[in-house]
Amino acid sequence: MKSIFLATCLLLLLQAADAAPYTPTDDQTIVQALPNRLDATARAQRKELARSPQQLNLALATAQAAIVRARRHGDPRELGLAEAALAPWWGLEQAPPQVRLLRASVLQSQHDFAKALLDLDKLVAQPSRLPLPVQAQAGLIRASVLQVTGQLTLARQACESLTEARFAGLGDALALPARACLAELRSLSGEPKQAAAELAALAKQAPGDAWLSLLRAELAQRMGDNVAADARYRDALAASSGGDIYTRGAYADYLLEQGRAAEALTLVEGADAESDALLLRRAMALKQLDSPLLKPVAAALTARFEAARLRGENYHAREQARLALDVLGQTKPALQLALSNWAQQKEPTDALLLQRAALAAAQPAAAEPEIKRLIQAGWVDVRLGHASRSAKP
Repeated sequence: MKSIFLATCLLLLLQAADAAPYTPTDDQTIVQALPNRLDATARAQRKELARSPQQLNLALATAQAAIVRARRHGDPRELGLAEAALAPWWGLEQAPPQVRLLRASVLQSQHDFAKALLDLDKLVAQPSRLPLPVQAQAGLIRASVLQVTGQLTLARQACESLTEARFAGLGDALALPARACLAELRSLSGEPKQAAAELAALAKQAPGDAWLSLLRAELAQRMGDNVAADARYRDALAASSGGDIYTRGAYADYLLEQGRAAEALTLVEGADAESDALLLRRAMALKQLDSPLLKPVAAALTARFEAARLRGENYHAREQARLALDVLGQTKPALQLALSNWAQQKEPTDALLLQRAALAAAQPAAAEPEIKRLIQAGWVDVRLGHASRSAKP
């Protein structure tokens, strides 16, 4: 394992050293070998779609599969494949409902929340014209986007609408995530214990559900119950066969908060270790361990974020802020990035990042109004108090 890790760091160092823009002189030049995640059926579908791009059902299936892979592996290039599959309808305001649903999913993943809501609002506004599963999916994605952007009252209304009698035919496939959505919102509105009890009851209904285990782990972490948090994170990993990118990243964050950097480093190795999310956690773990292997990893991340900026992408502010704050020690840039991120998304991890960056930059007033507003609204997160106390002389 150590030899593999050293080889990976050497590769990252070479990549970082050669981070200047490069233009191939020949169409046959291999710039980068990409992972092949397509089975024979998926490859055949892509070839058929290339020949006949107007086949709607084939385009929908291809795009949906790419979105699933993007979330599983943390590879934004898969989102580009999804967009390409939907290209004939992508720019149409009156695109077919299924296209608008997948377009909203791609835009959500790219943090273009306003455009995603345009599609989702239209979808939920015309229920009589849509199949019930499309209505349900649109409602769930819309609730998620509203929650991420801090519109908690609207998010709660969106979740409640999914419990209406007209959705009863979809059974637990919708009822469970709708109830979990409401429970999570209760945890952000002054009722964390009630939310924890509701999520525990749902977990009994759906044993082995990775997503529920992850929700329970994150809530326990915010409540300061580290024993429960650790156990539920392990449950989520086991239920998802080792964990997807988000689960491994979230558990790594928890381990890093607990000063367990060596465990975090082991967790982010293996499959998809070169994804931006896991590479960032690797850098943070190496920083805590004071490892000489940190430099190439940090340089590679810096180069990646710069390349994303040149492409016009604007959904890396959270990761950039954490790199600046926790790896590079650049407190003022970290605060600016944390503020930019907070303008986009307002999840618990974003609030903590904003407070930590403000305290590190000796500008607590930059975060204080937002943190006070959250606390007054019933937001419970013991880490906010810990960060504030640790910053005092």
